[in-house]
Amino acid sequence: MEVKVHKKGIIVIPAEVRRRLNIKEGSVVELEIEGDKIILKRKMTLLDAYGIDKEMGDSAVKELVKLRKEEVEKENSV
Repeated sequence: MEVKVHKKGIIVIPAEVRRRLNIKEGSVVELEIEGDKIILKRKMTLLDAYGIDKEMGDSAVKELVKLRKEEVEKENSV
């Protein structure tokens, strides 16, 4: 799909993509750069993780623990 870059670098994610990935106002997406590519991923929330298989749930918990450790390190370095 093609999207246009507007003033201040704003792009609009097409409605079809938002519906398919359950992206709504206030959703958080992750942006990654791989070479000359920009990759957007919907960030998983705890609600997303509820009821999913154990392997994926464990992955979500590990990510939360990692993020919390980073927050604690930032707080302690101030």
